[in-house]
Amino acid sequence: MVRKIGVLTSGGDAPGMNAAIRSVTRIALNNGVEVVGVHDGYRGLLEGNFEPLTRHDVSDILDRGGTKLGSARLPEFREEEIQNACVKNMQREGIDALVVIGGDGSYRGALALTKKGINCIGLPGTIDNDIPGTDFTIGFDTALHTCVENVDKLRDTSSSHHRCSIVEVMGNHCGDLALYTAISCGAEMVITPETGYDELEVLEQLRYLGAAVQKNHAIVIISEKICDVDALAKKVSLQTNFSGRATVLGHIQRGGSPTPTDRILASRMGEKAVDLLMEGIGGQCVGIIDNVISAMPIQEALERPRQSRKHLYRLFDRLV
Repeated sequence: MVRKIGVLTSGGDAPGMNAAIRSVTRIALNNGVEVVGVHDGYRGLLEGNFEPLTRHDVSDILDRGGTKLGSARLPEFREEEIQNACVKNMQREGIDALVVIGGDGSYRGALALTKKGINCIGLPGTIDNDIPGTDFTIGFDTALHTCVENVDKLRDTSSSHHRCSIVEVMGNHCGDLALYTAISCGAEMVITPETGYDELEVLEQLRYLGAAVQKNHAIVIISEKICDVDALAKKVSLQTNFSGRATVLGHIQRGGSPTPTDRILASRMGEKAVDLLMEGIGGQCVGIIDNVISAMPIQEALERPRQSRKHLYRLFDRLV
């Protein structure tokens, strides 16, 4: 029988994490189960940085970005000795089960603790949308809105100055944020890990747009870690009719109040996590697939290939 549930956020922060914390807390308390917040992710487990959570503690966090509980990296958590120390701290605190909100590394930690007797449920919290086992992650929709808002503003100045704006967005080896932004903003080009990167082809296409099509501006959306966007912008200026300008959106994509979509998604996922733990189920992660909240074993999710976005890449190509 579950008497006390812990909740933590791990990895990079994402808008909607607070909504998930609130949901886990409210749903658990309404089931007569105590809730303990763990500060600073797995590091908080190791250091015993715990805080009992009441309804009042989570009453004003639904619309806040970031994470009330904080987050921190703990690479040493891979070591069994560290895991055992965390388990002892939880047992001392009376924590029977744990909800972990974060990325695939956070999932692996949750799986390790489940194998040691502490049932854990993982919730996908990352703006990158790079976690298998779910169509969308908590924070992706908000980050997308931030990207679209900023690219729309860049388009105004690009069209006024005959520029090619090269906009780098986050993604961590996943092109979803770039792809969805490109479609939403009517970009001329999208470059992601899925499309690959051929600099000569990019420059040739921009030359064609500037000379043959006579476009007065162009927008290129590119995922992070693919190329040096400043260097590419200089080559655009030298080898095409456009004046190249690079913009790296950076960590502003992680901030801001979560969209209603992320608030609802996080709340639904938090509810599912508590329901699973109340049933004595651990070692699973929650996802949304075809708009249905579901769960699967963490190991299965980690081994599952990410959902293909080929239909959206085809759509983008037909829209250009």
